[in-house]
Amino acid sequence: MTLTPNGIGELLRRTRERSGLSREEQAAVVGRETGEWCSPDTVKNWETEKRIPRQPSLQGVADAYGLPVDQVAEAVARSRRHRREHGTEDKVDRRKFIGVGAAVAGVVVLPGIAQARDGIDSALTPSEDGDLAYLEAAFERHRGGYRGRSPDRVLGEMLSDLDLLRDVLNRPHPTRTRADLARTAAGIAGLVAIVQHDRGDQRGAFQWFATAERAARESGDQRMLAWVLARHAMVPLNYGAPETAARIAARARFEAGNGSTAAGALAAAVTARALAASGDYEGARRAVNDVRTVAEHLDGAEAADTWFGYPEQKHHVHLSQAYTLLGESRNAYAAQDQALDLTDSPSVMTRALLAMDTAACLRIDGDHTGAAEMAVGVWERLPSGYREGLIRSRAELLHEKLTGQSREALGEALIAS
Repeated sequence: MTLTPNGIGELLRRTRERSGLSREEQAAVVGRETGEWCSPDTVKNWETEKRIPRQPSLQGVADAYGLPVDQVAEAVARSRRHRREHGTEDKVDRRKFIGVGAAVAGVVVLPGIAQARDGIDSALTPSEDGDLAYLEAAFERHRGGYRGRSPDRVLGEMLSDLDLLRDVLNRPHPTRTRADLARTAAGIAGLVAIVQHDRGDQRGAFQWFATAERAARESGDQRMLAWVLARHAMVPLNYGAPETAARIAARARFEAGNGSTAAGALAAAVTARALAASGDYEGARRAVNDVRTVAEHLDGAEAADTWFGYPEQKHHVHLSQAYTLLGESRNAYAAQDQALDLTDSPSVMTRALLAMDTAACLRIDGDHTGAAEMAVGVWERLPSGYREGLIRSRAELLHEKLTGQSREALGEALIAS
């Protein structure tokens, strides 16, 4: 196999050799960084491009080699383009070729078997079912949320899938296949937008949500469109433009219709928060009642604990923020307690946001010192990967409303980071 000029194999081999590490030593470093077993043969296969890194994650590989994840992702993309252009795309990775299973089971793969299958496959009517199925699975995998990972790491893990999605979208497809692909594209683009929102990249989030909306409209899936719009509304909501958020959320509620869906519940919850932040307390309370009604009727996938569902935990997180913005601290505290009871321990961002809501409620109740102490404590315990974007925005909003030494204490903590 010919190595890709400036591809992933060349990059990883050159980096390892500059570090003076053997393949055995490098494999041990990869294992420590990713928490997954990595053998010297895996490192060799990466360097010779017999395999392209996908698992462990690109972020984990980047960390193990001391490289920026963007550089690793670009090298991977370059290697994949080289394979496609020279007809050597790795079918083992995407199509789960039977030879892999045989090798794992200890069966010797006979020479020529893979080539025979390739010849038969190429003679049949062209099909991209493998790539399409992989992208659908990628959407399902990524929508599971952070699971204790930082936003930057999650985004890094999505890069190679975005490269594949772009290539597949640029190929011709039958109408029905194109609609399914557009729906998957809307979902994946929406997930990227969510991560960009959480990182604090507002422009990037708006752009990715615009792409997701175009894809959702092309797919004709109103539920997907409602979800994209509801998620989109959270960008202006969390970064100081609640009236814009309310308008986008209204569009989401229209697309969601009257059924009991996760998208409809999320749209109502965002509406409640946006109206409360805008000072329309009566409208916000009506929206709170609406979201409570919808949430009570959700089940199955609609109530799943994913970015695409509206689970009970997420419901109470939204209620916490709505009641905080309404100045109803007693209801907000109750929602926070319920949300924490339902929050898994790795949920760093959710726990931090709930704590910031608690600090804001302490400020509402007149305890500025307690509010500052809680916010500073949360901030100082945050891993560095979480100190930009959404949590910083929430902390800065609280800082603006504190006074005296409490304001100074939180301000110093934010500056120090």
